Amino acid sequence: MEMIKPQFEPIKRSTLTVHEVAEYLGVSPDKIYMMVREKAIPCFRIGSRILLKKAAIDSWIEKQIEESMTADEY
Repeated sequence: MEMIKPQFEPIKRSTLTVHEVAEYLGVSPDKIYMMVREKAIPCFRIGSRILLKKAAIDSWIEKQIEESMTADEY
């Protein structure tokens, strides 16, 4: 008997949880929660759940790099 395969592709997530971002950046979840409270990192909420878009985090990282390079020039 042949297995029936699903007709759809699994949804690829574009959002990350606080714990996933912490692992991605190599910091603790507490550090990410602190940054969320201080509005230092782009995020949004669905109910009480904090989510971060991976593309926004990558852009934020690039901005941090640019700012640190500019600061180093002085």
